[in-house]
Amino acid sequence: MQADLETAIVQGRGEAPADLVLKGGRVFDLITGELVETDVAICGDMIVGTFAEYDGTRVIDCSGEILVPGFIDTHLHIESSAVTPFEFDRCVTPRGVTTAICDPHEIANVAGLDGIRYFLDASARTVMDIRVNLSSCVPSTHMETAGARLEAADLVPLMDHPRVIGLAEFMNFPGVIHRDPGCMEKLKAFRGRHIDGHCPLLRGRDLNAYISAGIRTEHEATTAEEALEKLRKGMRVLIREGSVSKDLHALAPLITERHSPYICFCTDDRNPLDIAEHGHLDYMIRTAIALGADPLAVYRTASLSAAEAFGLKDRGLIAPGKRADIVRIDSLEGCNARGVICGGVEVGDAAFAARALIEPVARHSVKARRVGPQDFRTKGNRAETPVIGILPGKIITEHLTEEIAPTDGDKRPDPARDLIKIAVIERHGVNGNIATGFVRGFGLKAGAIASTVCHDHHNIAVVGVDYDDMALAANRLGEIEGGFVVVRGGQVLAEVALPVAGLMSLEPFEVVRDGLVGLRAAAAGLGVVLEEPFLQLAFLALPVIPHLKITDHGMVDVDRFEVIG
Repeated sequence: MQADLETAIVQGRGEAPADLVLKGGRVFDLITGELVETDVAICGDMIVGTFAEYDGTRVIDCSGEILVPGFIDTHLHIESSAVTPFEFDRCVTPRGVTTAICDPHEIANVAGLDGIRYFLDASARTVMDIRVNLSSCVPSTHMETAGARLEAADLVPLMDHPRVIGLAEFMNFPGVIHRDPGCMEKLKAFRGRHIDGHCPLLRGRDLNAYISAGIRTEHEATTAEEALEKLRKGMRVLIREGSVSKDLHALAPLITERHSPYICFCTDDRNPLDIAEHGHLDYMIRTAIALGADPLAVYRTASLSAAEAFGLKDRGLIAPGKRADIVRIDSLEGCNARGVICGGVEVGDAAFAARALIEPVARHSVKARRVGPQDFRTKGNRAETPVIGILPGKIITEHLTEEIAPTDGDKRPDPARDLIKIAVIERHGVNGNIATGFVRGFGLKAGAIASTVCHDHHNIAVVGVDYDDMALAANRLGEIEGGFVVVRGGQVLAEVALPVAGLMSLEPFEVVRDGLVGLRAAAAGLGVVLEEPFLQLAFLALPVIPHLKITDHGMVDVDRFEVIG
């Protein structure tokens, strides 16, 4: 509940008991770096008193605990958690994430504006404060078939929505640099507002041009050298640690007291299994400190710097006048949340039960035609074949070339050389496209795995060594409204249904987490060596990440920004 101004002043002066007082804890002051034992007084959703003693209508004993500002995830796709915004809220808020800045472009690529409006409506009802950046690239390029297309005219009516910050990651960086008319229209419409970036490996004058378009933040830096160039050119760097893209170890040396005002944390894409096993932003904080980063710099990066970067001036510090987002932790190094206050509300079962849920959208969105084993043949007379090379822990791929001799007019999978067939099947009912190619890095020895989580167009992606199993996996996804499937020998070994846009489950996050455990085990039984094969598969179809990808249009040379077959 928003604090009444007069009441806030009265409680801040101590003329009346505060609504809530946290006593006995030590506040980590992100301005001075000191740990100070003090009361924290809260009126409604706002902090009104620190560095003083207060009486409270309600008091929480925080003895032995450290109080830090709530964590801010500066860029993520909640859909990639495989649960609805309400279940993501219940999964992550108890870990100290009190603000999430999301880009709903996954559901927007399936359902268009209906998907974005669903997130806007949900964000007004969650315990966590969810803010939305409007999806800038739906679809991400002209080299894929999505379920929707959003132009500037579609986004402008939503730009002043109270939950909207600005424009989400502008992935079509070639379109920016070469002044594509559609890109220019969106950039001009949001000029002067926050525009988030996405420009992997972009350097030199091209980076200068990209930043000159008004793009302020970016999360695709994978080396300290790349990140430092972006920082020097005035772009704030969002350090990412997702389920596939893991950049924290490479960028941790940049998390210093000097750099921290211009660095933030984000997860981008992280599923409930990784959250359960490792954590969310709390994991990033623990890991960064373990890697030698200064705790003051780390906690600034997780909260104050993030708030400043995205214009959220009402949070990021435990100080009077700031939103009451506070995490009670065991230690700076451990960062294990013992309790969370979010907007003045104590996070727990009662707070989650009080939310007004809304019905999901984009049901029955998988409209792909049924396929057979013959659809996975790869024609060609030349043995020389482009192959996607997976780099574990990265969404950047290698552009490999291998000799795969045609047999009876078909280039077959070769598990002995880890040359696995990959296919993308258009599933929005637009054109029925199917494209095939090869990938190395799964280690698959038998069967097939398939998914409708396929960035960003979210068609069906399937990899396998047996065409019958690939067909069964793809067709099964249509029967369960999308999700993940593992098949071997004509049998479905494991599956997780994601009936909301083929991206999100209607089940509690605990059920999804347990399902992902079985799914991962079934994939490993086929020989898969990747820790997170399904999200890795999803990124193989994203044609804005170098170097070689595949969409329903065919294999895409991202460096040349063209379909090559």
